[in-house]
Amino acid sequence: MQMSKMAVEGGGKEMNEIKTQFTTREGVYKLLSHSEYSRPNRVPFNSQGSNPVKVSFVNVNDQSGNGERICFNVGRELYFYIYKGVRKAADLSKPIDKRIYKGTQPTCHDFNPLTATADSVSLLVGFSAGQVQLIDPIKKETSKLFNEERLIDKTRVTCVRWVPGSESQFLVAHASGSMYLYNVDHGCGTTAPHYQLLRQGEGFAVHTCKSKQARNPLQRWTVGHGTLNEFAFSPDGKHLASVSQDGFLRVFGFDGAELYGSMKSYFGGLLCVCWSPDGHYVVAGGEDDLVTVWSFADCRVIARGHGHKSWVSVVAFDQCTTNIGTDGDAPAEFSGSDDDFQDQQHFGGGCRGRERANSAQSHLSKRNSTDGRGLSGSYRFGSVGQDTQLCLWDLTEDILYPLPLSRTRTHTNVMSATTTNPPSSTAGTNGSGSTSSGSGDKTGTSSLAQTNCLSSPLPRSNSLPHSTAPPGGSTPNSHPKASSIIDSALIATGVHKFATLALHESRKERHHDKEHRRNHSVGYIASKSNDKLNQLSGLRSAAGTVAAAGRTLGTGLCPRMEEVPLLEPLVCKKVAHERLTVLIFLDDCLVTACQEGFVCTWARPGKGLLSSQNPGNSPSGTVV
Repeated sequence: MQMSKMAVEGGGKEMNEIKTQFTTREGVYKLLSHSEYSRPNRVPFNSQGSNPVKVSFVNVNDQSGNGERICFNVGRELYFYIYKGVRKAADLSKPIDKRIYKGTQPTCHDFNPLTATADSVSLLVGFSAGQVQLIDPIKKETSKLFNEERLIDKTRVTCVRWVPGSESQFLVAHASGSMYLYNVDHGCGTTAPHYQLLRQGEGFAVHTCKSKQARNPLQRWTVGHGTLNEFAFSPDGKHLASVSQDGFLRVFGFDGAELYGSMKSYFGGLLCVCWSPDGHYVVAGGEDDLVTVWSFADCRVIARGHGHKSWVSVVAFDQCTTNIGTDGDAPAEFSGSDDDFQDQQHFGGGCRGRERANSAQSHLSKRNSTDGRGLSGSYRFGSVGQDTQLCLWDLTEDILYPLPLSRTRTHTNVMSATTTNPPSSTAGTNGSGSTSSGSGDKTGTSSLAQTNCLSSPLPRSNSLPHSTAPPGGSTPNSHPKASSIIDSALIATGVHKFATLALHESRKERHHDKEHRRNHSVGYIASKSNDKLNQLSGLRSAAGTVAAAGRTLGTGLCPRMEEVPLLEPLVCKKVAHERLTVLIFLDDCLVTACQEGFVCTWARPGKGLLSSQNPGNSPSGTVV
């Protein structure tokens, strides 16, 4: 509760202090000042008007035991260094390659690990004017430039990735909302490409390029409305997850260009996405300040995490601290009665519902034979945001494999937005703490939270020591009814904030919110140059967002806050002065970067140069 209290107060000395270490169950993570990468002069970068700092890694396998290479962009500059990690101090005076661009800025980049050697690497770089460059920073060569005349797309490149398993194909996303598939062996042509429709579905269309000769782009994907902010390939390379400014996560079968499933943010656009190492879960984050966990097998939201106080910019799974069950069959996230199974079969048509329902029934039968519990396992993922905070999250068994509950507690009718009165066992209190009778409870109009928050307390994450309650909400040493009311009140606090933000207080939120630090956002910085234009654009965007939220809130695309478990962060620490734009987990460390242009290395417990000073058994969540 101490952490929650500090978060509510905000602006205090404790909240503004930059942390240099934090403790989890496995030990102490320490910031290594000698392993900080930046521009050679180490002077903080004036980030106003610049694109986010991004970081890419590749291992060139040079037999020396120090094959890691790092690339990062700062403003118009692009740097390529030997990454020495936790072993040795960074030598910023000797970059392998340094490039300064004129007229455009690097926005993103990606190495091809299949072709990386000690003598050559293939690096794709996307730019703010829409071009994509293929370079070799070891040979210091520029191989090719794609979309050079901007005939394919004139908007900023938001994400570029090599297609998994391919040495020649790559995918590029733009602020226009389109993705393009390229082949490095083909040219782009001297005229604008013509397309023919290949496949079309709800919220997307895929076209192929019409040409007598092979030319780029091979395909054009038009996805959603507004900017396509990021995409990520599944670990097996067969599926593609994308997040857009319209607030939708969409998962496609990449080769077949088919929509597999989708999810809507609680509010605003989605900015980042990642897959779990086994491909069973997708995590997205964005402008609702939440991290949302989506089950690939069931095409549904299984949890939300609330810890950030501004937009979430990056989410990533930590393979080293993720403990996955060894059963070859995917663990089932579906839980409930046979009636629930029939409902999923009926309502899941847009997400291959019958196929999923059959799979869920098979897993449900398997779980019933093992006392209703799923396979053992847990997942660790992290997030960073524009609030300058690093959060670590644990997806534990009580969230992944909840015990079957009665139909009245687990059933969500996605065809109706009506609400029900709270059960009599929790009557007498509501989300704001006022009292009412069970029979005379009125449906409020000021907040969706006050109408639904006590329908049934859902499990909370057990990441923190005080959150070890089972899904029922009670602990062995506490009164069940009292614990249930406390959990409901805690959930209602988060529900009230975001429900009103989405549907009722969008105007108030634009003025100020003490917890929601808009001064960290890119939109706030950009608005200084043209306030009136951005205000008008913001009004239109808010109106569209509220309308979309009204259509999807309470459905399978976007459950209400009280309908899914609410995760608490295992760690939530301020680690930078400027908004964070990078989070990468490596074997012996994790890497963060902020908009000032500093790339920081955090040694895992026992991995740093000062490992003898790392206490391995410090209590969880404390700061040493």
